[in-house]
Amino acid sequence: MTDVTILGAGVAGLWAARSCLLRGIRPRLLDRTGAAGRHSCSWWAGGMLAPECEGATAEPPVMRHGRLAASLWQGVTNVYKRGTLVLAPDRDRAELGRFAARTSGHTVCDAAAIASLEPDLEGCHKRGLFFEGEAHLDPRQALTDLADSLEASGVRVEIADLHPRDITGLIIDCRGLAAAESLDGLRGVRGEMIILQTDEVTLNRPVRLLHPRHPLYVVPRAGGLFMLGATQIESEARGPITTRSALELLSAAYALDPRFAEAAIVETGADLRPAFSDNVPRVVRRGQVLHLNGLFRHGYLMAPALAEQAAEFLLTGVRGDLFHED
Repeated sequence: MTDVTILGAGVAGLWAARSCLLRGIRPRLLDRTGAAGRHSCSWWAGGMLAPECEGATAEPPVMRHGRLAASLWQGVTNVYKRGTLVLAPDRDRAELGRFAARTSGHTVCDAAAIASLEPDLEGCHKRGLFFEGEAHLDPRQALTDLADSLEASGVRVEIADLHPRDITGLIIDCRGLAAAESLDGLRGVRGEMIILQTDEVTLNRPVRLLHPRHPLYVVPRAGGLFMLGATQIESEARGPITTRSALELLSAAYALDPRFAEAAIVETGADLRPAFSDNVPRVVRRGQVLHLNGLFRHGYLMAPALAEQAAEFLLTGVRGDLFHED
């Protein structure tokens, strides 16, 4: 018997189904194209669980809930607790000082410490910040592992393109920008990424390279793959990655390590991240519908917290700090 219908099988919808199941609430999970894949902005994510680094620009709730994300994800998929290394080219060293002033939980690294953490970067950078408590995951593998765990419990993603008005009973709406007509102030923020492949560079953890205009992160994945991301453009224009964005991302990768110049470009992507005006994700209640939305660039960091608060409300009526009435 279905207790709640969940619309959308991206990272938020899959987590909502998991959190409901753990509380004995039986979900029905619907998505217009089936299990999460290239249609979902979850597909293009970096997979960094980096609440301290995000604290440089994010609001306190993102940091507070993000600090629990790695432990929650460990019950689902492989989580790599190797920290985050933050660097800046010599000409932009002031950016490193500003980043340090806005964040906590880091230690200052000199050239020797950087080389100890990332031997392939020896001699490339003189100063950095190391956030030891942070982690990362492979987002595409995480989506697969989430979907597989749900299927093992008898919950499969059904292909259906439905609106909440087409459904009776309790609903959790996780459709991202498709739900914008129901949520005041929800906007799309364009993000673009590139995946490179090279055997010439090895990184053990995500590395952020600071720059006044286009900061970059590089996230290592299996098979010599590296995800470069991501632009953040206040635009709802869809379409492939632009030439300007590609040049900026690739130039920043070259600044991190010149050997990236010989890497193969194996994939590019672009999508729109749903965000509210304060860029803080929230659970919005409208009648029988709970909207899990506004994940912005914090999808993998904040989806577990949103899902937990939504499921707990359905079970006990308790409203968490991310809860909003509309």
